[in-house]
Amino acid sequence: MDIIWFLFIGLVAGWLASQIMGSGGYGIIGDIVVGIVGSLIGGLLFRMVGITAYGTLGAIIMAVIGAIVLIVVLRTLKHA
Repeated sequence: MDIIWFLFIGLVAGWLASQIMGSGGYGIIGDIVVGIVGSLIGGLLFRMVGITAYGTLGAIIMAVIGAIVLIVVLRTLKHA
């Protein structure tokens, strides 16, 4: 059940990040991947700053911030 919840949070975070960044979404699998990688990046960033995210909402916010950073980096590399 934890894997399904983890994938759901990744999907929501990836979709929200793509909507915020104006990407229009990457499909279900793409949004899940962006959200999961974003959660790893967000976790590292939050840990570096000293912020702790609690609960489902905290995990989604952390993953969305990480996914936005991922999208920005990928766009920068694509245009370089």
